[in-house]
Amino acid sequence: MLLGAGSDSEDVIQEAFVKAYRKLSRYRGESSFRSWLLAIVANETRNLHRSRGRRDGLVLRAAAADPTAEIAEDGAVDAVLAGERRASLVQALRQLPVRDREVIVCRFFLDFSEEETVAALGWPRGTVKSRTSRALAKLRGLLDREEVRHG
Repeated sequence: MLLGAGSDSEDVIQEAFVKAYRKLSRYRGESSFRSWLLAIVANETRNLHRSRGRRDGLVLRAAAADPTAEIAEDGAVDAVLAGERRASLVQALRQLPVRDREVIVCRFFLDFSEEETVAALGWPRGTVKSRTSRALAKLRGLLDREEVRHG
């Protein structure tokens, strides 16, 4: 689902809303509007990850072409490590139940406030609080297991 747009999250959301507006006539009502819109946001986030992956690959190729460039090498190593962390987080997040994923995405990837999350998901405030806490605990457990597996 939505993962790690980070500092680009505003751009992702803006692009998703523009695409949603352009494709509004295609909304058939088979799912909730929120689900339809979140799917568009998720697609935009995946597009961002693909472009980051291409950029990270370019950094690695540039570093390999000029091994004396210590700064490029450090940047390439950092990019690879960030990519690995991102991939682990994506994998762990995908293992969570959908409702846990939704609350994590809203609160931490879309950087919604608690009130915005309540409005976006249509859940009571107490449900958002408790589900956030439980989902984070599950996510930590999954990430800890992933770290043990990969050293």
